[in-house]
Amino acid sequence: MKGDAGGKMIIKSKLKWVGLVGLVLSALSLFAHFLLARYSYTEEGITEYQAITIFSWRPVFENADLSSTSKLYRRLWGPVRRLESLQPHARPREHYAVPVQESDRYIFVRIRGGFHEIRSSICDAVVIARLLNATLVIPEIQSTTSSKGISAQFKSFAYLYNEDEFMASLANDISIVKTLPKTLKGARRKKEIPSFKVLNSQSPYYYLRHVLPVLIRHSVVELVVSDGGCLQATLPPDLEEYQRLRCRVAFHALTFRQEVQELATKILHRLRAPGRPFIAYDPGMTRDALAYHGCAELFQDVHTELIQHRRLWMLKRGIIKGNLTVDSNAQRMNGSCPLMPEEIGIILRAYGYSWDTIIYISGGEVFGGQKKLIPFHAIFENVVDRTSLTTSWELNRIYGREANLVDKYPKTPPSAEKEMKQEAWKTSGQRPRPLPPPPARPKSYHIEGWWGWVAESDNEPESTVIELRTNAHKLLWEAIDYLVCVEADVFVPGFDRDGKGRPNFASLVMGHRLYQSATAKSFRLDRKEIAKRMEEIDDHLYEANHTWIKSVKTHLRESLINRLTEESKASKSLSFLSFPVPECSCLRSESKGASTSTSTSTSKLPAIIRFARSCPAWMGKDVISRPGDKESEDDLDDDDSGPSGLFFRQSGGSSNRNNGGGGGGEVMSSKEETQMEDQEEIDGGDR
Repeated sequence: MKGDAGGKMIIKSKLKWVGLVGLVLSALSLFAHFLLARYSYTEEGITEYQAITIFSWRPVFENADLSSTSKLYRRLWGPVRRLESLQPHARPREHYAVPVQESDRYIFVRIRGGFHEIRSSICDAVVIARLLNATLVIPEIQSTTSSKGISAQFKSFAYLYNEDEFMASLANDISIVKTLPKTLKGARRKKEIPSFKVLNSQSPYYYLRHVLPVLIRHSVVELVVSDGGCLQATLPPDLEEYQRLRCRVAFHALTFRQEVQELATKILHRLRAPGRPFIAYDPGMTRDALAYHGCAELFQDVHTELIQHRRLWMLKRGIIKGNLTVDSNAQRMNGSCPLMPEEIGIILRAYGYSWDTIIYISGGEVFGGQKKLIPFHAIFENVVDRTSLTTSWELNRIYGREANLVDKYPKTPPSAEKEMKQEAWKTSGQRPRPLPPPPARPKSYHIEGWWGWVAESDNEPESTVIELRTNAHKLLWEAIDYLVCVEADVFVPGFDRDGKGRPNFASLVMGHRLYQSATAKSFRLDRKEIAKRMEEIDDHLYEANHTWIKSVKTHLRESLINRLTEESKASKSLSFLSFPVPECSCLRSESKGASTSTSTSTSKLPAIIRFARSCPAWMGKDVISRPGDKESEDDLDDDDSGPSGLFFRQSGGSSNRNNGGGGGGEVMSSKEETQMEDQEEIDGGDR
């Protein structure tokens, strides 16, 4: 018996060891699998790939990737050759004195507003400090200082931008300090510092006549900026160097903090991992913008009431003038409303982008929620945003350690507070007094759902602590989107105006792209023209004919160049950063051996760009024009082998139309389409 028991113990012992060895081998195998997954084998050898990260996006591709030398690829993704001579040049060009080491005059700026307003206001603050020969204290961003519960690791300016890089980049322009001297800190706490609530677009002479005397007398002034800028966009010719200073601030000094930069780089890497170019699309559909421009009736649901509620609020405060009720369709046909995602999807498909094109949607808020994006997702398969390209822990990392807010999960009030009632009756005295009112119902609603307070009050409820923190998070979200949009192969704005009628996030992106890489495709759409085109096919939205498609292609192609002049007139007077040309750019001439003369090449540029000066010699060699590089954009439209008239995915030689496509027209093969378009080109040439 003892022998049998001992044998069983030995067997159990061996089984335990076998199980333990099996677990160890499994762990080693899993570790080796993850290690090898970091590398990919190519013809050149083994190269390191990307760290394994689990996120929701799984791209779907059916069409073969286009050759970069094909006409269709160059039309869809290629650079705008006519702008290749335009180069960034924001350095001082005339005598530019280096500032005093540290002036005894200090300017302290508090900035309120959204991402694009903060960015513009910081640039204006630097210019004002230079104009008044004062030391600038690192600006304070109110969206972060007023938000409780955000990480104590990042505060104010440092919550969004890199303070050290900001100070180092502008060392030759102005003197910058992180805080006020101790002698002035006490005065600020006691609110003894003179303060100016600066309106938007103040002239330089306002600061020289009104602010400078106070600054000399008190050694410090505080500027409160809440309208998205405190200096006029267009400056006199003798202050042109200050415009270039704005460019140096916006495009060089204002770098985001390291955590934001790293996450944006990861997103860009994941977007480009499939080896295909991508489009960045900014809908621009915010509640304030829709209310300001009277676009409420485009929704026909509860969001219409929310927009009207905000418009009434604007009317009461004098932000807008006019009537509460506006014909939204007339506003849309006039180009004053955003283009809907479905409309953007249709014109992009008409231009030639296939259904499996990678499209990144930017923006902190798409008012109307995912419902407005459903048609866009039906047209394009690979639609992503920052949430589908990142994990929750990656986003939490840029927030830092944050406090666990009490009202994160609102508690419903108890059905009956027996203890309170009993205590009230005990202390009521001889005659019974009415009970105290029940506790206020906690505010609980969703941004994309029903807002119950609209039917209860004319005033919007005060923001909760969690909402204030979310507003601070939105700055980080838009910073990530900003970096992705600037680096995108193609940028498409749905709207370029904010809730005050001024250039918005998309306008700043287009201005940055025009400065940094003018040849990158940025479609400056004429919303009035697009609305007119969409009305033509309103009854057969997904069955457009070839004439309509050709007109859309022509409009999008012309928007790359011809719309620059109109954009400079419409946006530059409101925001210099939306169109920093020609002050912050220069023109490189073509080399003598080029097939096209310099004068001929320059004459093809819009008038606003031709005023740019020639680039200095130190910027390097001239642009070399190679045969075929200057191929006309019109010639690229001759190759229409891409999707034409079919707005849903194709399979083989035919197309299976989505049930929501509307209409049931006959489907042609791609060969028949090409033959038909070739004949159309010939007929058009004869006419």
